[in-house]
Amino acid sequence: MSTTAASPPRLQLHEASVALGRTEALQRVSFAPRPGWTAIVGPNGAGKSTLLRTLAGLHAPDTGAATLDGRALAAWPARARGAAIAWLAQQSEAGGELTVREVVQLGRLPHLGLFTAPGPADEAAVDDAMTDTECSAWQQRRLHELSGGERQRVLLARALAVRAPILLLDEPTTHLDPPHQIALVRLLQRQARGGRTVVSVLHDLSLALLADRVVVMDRGRLRCEGARDDAAVHAALADVFGGAIRIERVGRHWVTVPELDE
Repeated sequence: MSTTAASPPRLQLHEASVALGRTEALQRVSFAPRPGWTAIVGPNGAGKSTLLRTLAGLHAPDTGAATLDGRALAAWPARARGAAIAWLAQQSEAGGELTVREVVQLGRLPHLGLFTAPGPADEAAVDDAMTDTECSAWQQRRLHELSGGERQRVLLARALAVRAPILLLDEPTTHLDPPHQIALVRLLQRQARGGRTVVSVLHDLSLALLADRVVVMDRGRLRCEGARDDAAVHAALADVFGGAIRIERVGRHWVTVPELDE
């Protein structure tokens, strides 16, 4: 697995608002993810995916700004932005007839363009990504032959193969069984320790509380941001979920517990 020696470029939203139809999906959100792993959480409709898509440059703010190293995201050439920011969508599309290896090789397009053949460094990046996501053994299978969990691991490998300093992952645990969810957590922790900026939307709050930092969203607003052990983050989580959960420490980790007392 590769690491990134230099500091990642700085991705930032400043007072960003995004309307989706009549819905204010983001309302004057300011956020600058740090190197390390940040988990974005919140109830359904809180604006989590919109926040991530805006960071990726897939939604342009209606007001405010989205910048990469101080330059508007929209002003960056597509290939340069694609090399800096790797993206995994919640519902990713990829050709069903492509082999696993061919799908993962698509992650090298920002570096190669459409007409340059992959070189040894590109193939090494693909090999590393498939090893990290445990899909090397079936790299010649077609995407349509895979289970949902296997497919998710391939699409994650495609994002990793970019070797971008910034990883934006929308619900990366989709279709993964518990062992592979834990393997993913360990992978994101390794990526973060290697100096990357990793930002993921997660529904599983206990997994999110394994991240370095947690962002709590509610009704299009950034409600709270802090370390996973921050009492203010825990209070915000309990509040945005209507008091249905509480946060408790179990050994070295924080977990969510249903609040069943009447």
